[in-house]
Amino acid sequence: MDSSEPGLQSPNERTRNPAPSTSEAPGQQKDGAKSKKASLKRKASVVPDAKKKKKKARVKRTPRLGYTVHEGEDMLLLVSNTSQYDNLTWRPKKKGTRKKKVIKGKGKILQTKRKKTVPAKPQVANKAVSNEVDKTPLPQPQLDTDHRWGQNLPEEVLVNIFQMVVVQDGAVPFLCRMARVCRLWNTAASSPALWRRVTVGYCWIEPGKTLLPKTEMRIKDTFNWLAENRFSQLRDFSLCHWKKNVDYAVEVVSQFCPHLRSLKLSYCASVTGNAFQSLGLNSRSLQNINVQHSEFQADGLVAFLESHGGQIKQILFTHGPRNDRLLAAISKGCCPDLEVLEINTKIDSTYSQLPICIQGLQSGCPKLKTFRMLNVIPMHKVMRNGPDSTSGFPLLEELCMATTSLSFMTDKHLRDILFGSTRLRVLDLRGCSRITPSGLVSLPSLELECLFWGQYYNSKVALSSPKKGLHMLTQKWSGTLRELDVTNHLFTEEDLEMAMSFLAQATNVDSLRSLNLSGTRITPTALRLVIGQKTSLNYLNLSSCRYLPRGLKRVYRGQEDICQLLDKLE
Repeated sequence: MDSSEPGLQSPNERTRNPAPSTSEAPGQQKDGAKSKKASLKRKASVVPDAKKKKKKARVKRTPRLGYTVHEGEDMLLLVSNTSQYDNLTWRPKKKGTRKKKVIKGKGKILQTKRKKTVPAKPQVANKAVSNEVDKTPLPQPQLDTDHRWGQNLPEEVLVNIFQMVVVQDGAVPFLCRMARVCRLWNTAASSPALWRRVTVGYCWIEPGKTLLPKTEMRIKDTFNWLAENRFSQLRDFSLCHWKKNVDYAVEVVSQFCPHLRSLKLSYCASVTGNAFQSLGLNSRSLQNINVQHSEFQADGLVAFLESHGGQIKQILFTHGPRNDRLLAAISKGCCPDLEVLEINTKIDSTYSQLPICIQGLQSGCPKLKTFRMLNVIPMHKVMRNGPDSTSGFPLLEELCMATTSLSFMTDKHLRDILFGSTRLRVLDLRGCSRITPSGLVSLPSLELECLFWGQYYNSKVALSSPKKGLHMLTQKWSGTLRELDVTNHLFTEEDLEMAMSFLAQATNVDSLRSLNLSGTRITPTALRLVIGQKTSLNYLNLSSCRYLPRGLKRVYRGQEDICQLLDKLE
């Protein structure tokens, strides 16, 4: 066949004659178009080797470090780059990792869908068993967003939980906030058992701040509502840092709290006689009064004690210029059942003297068990028209005469206080430098448990001469002593060694728990005696002990720490 026929032209001829002439027939034009399309398809299918894409060579990448270093001004910060899936055997698959299946002969790529595998149902042999299995409800997983667990708890459980918090943090404002959660929590928070001990601080009234009349009215209304709806079983009430409305609060509490036993006014001001008068009219169960660091009218409290002092068992107050009458009224016998009497001073006070008649106090308070005078210098005076002889304090268990300033207490004064106190357990004479070991040994107490005799604030101790007599104290109370403090007492080395040997030879090995020998002349030999025998010793203070090697002059806490000290001494 000739190459000049239409539709069979060679590629070179087609390039020379790209379009047919106008004189050609229509049939010939159609044949030429078809041949043109076929040639284009052949050109597209045949690609020269020069135009083929070359495969890129794989580049080996260095493994990524597990951290990134950020350099700051004075430090280097290491930030971890590891993912939460790096240490797991299973890792989530990346997106687009499905296998693609290529069908030959076609340019399209089809994605194969994975079929979900359905586990085969187990064959049930008996129909009755299958019915029972079908009836059992399946456990439904609880969502993390379900916050209704608190509404499903029993009320008794909530009350016990609230009680733990109240013991640690107090009832106010914790219970007030819990009552706003829901109805169940409101019912649990209003339980009278949770409101037996309440302390109201300055969460409502800031110290020294002048309030508007509307604000004061809101405070009174809130306090009145609490007293009517929550304080029905109130036993102990404390009011702290209130500068105004103290009388109103005390009057409301005394009216709505018939079971009130203890009242504490700490750092309060403007307490007049109306508050104490209201207590006398309504609070028949009141036993404890604490007005330390508060500004109160002494005449109002004295009038209350003279009328209702028979029910008071504890009185705690701060020494002031007008409080001498209060101690004089107590000494006259207005509180015959008084068991605890504590008198302290303000923090910024430097020198405070308090005239006291020990003989009158012994006759007026024969049931006294605890007598504390903290940083107060007692000026002893003799009662002229009193009884000739008294029995002292036969029930006294604790006497505290600690002071940070000069003390005038001597062996005679101490003997006048404790000549009838055979039940004494705690004796605190810190700062009383005029007391001697012979004066302590002459006391009638035979079962003393705590003796605090450290000289912390006296600068003349370092200049005094060495003394003896500590071994007499340890010999007398070796079987009962639990805590001993002889800080900065310059006893001789031989006396200290004898004293420690008496403690080590005690029949009750587990009695001594705390030993303070700071600033003394204790030696390793004397120390080894007491540590080797007293296995229950938990506290040992050896700071500033010059006769011990370096590295051992410190405070030891715990039996394990003390045992390591014994190994070093051996």
